[in-house]
Amino acid sequence: MHSPTVAKPASIFTPVLIVGCIIIMVSFAVRASFGVFQIPIAEEFGWLRAEFSLAIAIQNLAWGIGQPIFGAMADKLGSRKAIILGALVYAAGLVLSSYAVTPTEHQLYEILVGFGVAGTGFGVILAVVGRASSDENRSMSLAIATAAGSAGQVFGAPLAEWLLTMMSWQNVFLVFAAAILGMLVFLPLMRAPTPPATRAELEESMGAILNKAFRDPSYTLIFLGFFSCGYQLGFITAHFPAFVTEMCGPIMPGDILHSIGITTTSALGAVAISLIGLANIAGTLTAGWAGKRYSKKYLLAGIYAGRTIVAAAFIMTPITPMTVLLFSAAMGSLWLATVPLTSGLIAHIYG
Repeated sequence: MHSPTVAKPASIFTPVLIVGCIIIMVSFAVRASFGVFQIPIAEEFGWLRAEFSLAIAIQNLAWGIGQPIFGAMADKLGSRKAIILGALVYAAGLVLSSYAVTPTEHQLYEILVGFGVAGTGFGVILAVVGRASSDENRSMSLAIATAAGSAGQVFGAPLAEWLLTMMSWQNVFLVFAAAILGMLVFLPLMRAPTPPATRAELEESMGAILNKAFRDPSYTLIFLGFFSCGYQLGFITAHFPAFVTEMCGPIMPGDILHSIGITTTSALGAVAISLIGLANIAGTLTAGWAGKRYSKKYLLAGIYAGRTIVAAAFIMTPITPMTVLLFSAAMGSLWLATVPLTSGLIAHIYG
């Protein structure tokens, strides 16, 4: 008599999840480091800070516009082809930016970088990871892949700062371009089943959802809240490293930071972005846990209010290495904590 066969639990760490985490991690490591380059680029060419700010703003705008484009491309051509194109565009933008000598050139090439981030970021990768995961592992797989983006932010800015001590910013851009292309060697392992719905069904479903969403005032409020979220985070990512470099008090030889090798305020600015990413991992997971137990809209309101309080407290106190670290940890805990709550709220309202 044979005993019944017990199905073996599906492994959460599939090749698709691992490769997806690598791609997101590298993509966001590069993207989170741009604020480190503000002072070197501005000083070399004598540009106004507004020129660099506009370039980053254009990058963020292209990133937002590119996400639905690459999402549609992934549906039509396949996710791997969309990721390859995204990586090629990303690398091309970095290479061309390294040769830019005018603000206009730099700003135009940031369009390519923004589209590249869209093609190698959450929109495409999370869709593949979700399809490849079992029902019981899907939520955790998506959480792990999302956390990989924060992990990239942890080491991206410090790595850029370290490379700048050995080479020009142009060469650092070339190194980052090589890293973006290098991650494609893992792409053959990323195989996920195609969605069961036909393209006509998918388009009909999406059209119905969008029609309902834009007629609903609740969706408009959620959209505006998430828009302000991106504005806040984009501003800090672009300007905080330079702000710390120029405005923070000195790191004294006897300080703990000095003893671990953080001896300049420029290094502290990079570490601040890293600390934000590290705190963000804990903050995002905590927000996901809280969203299952408490009202998501009130939690979101609390996060946005918390950001305002943290920012106001920071600018009203002396800018010292300690206050920089405290601000980074506090802001990081609120950084992308809005994502699981906003996604959950959308799912609750629209299914």
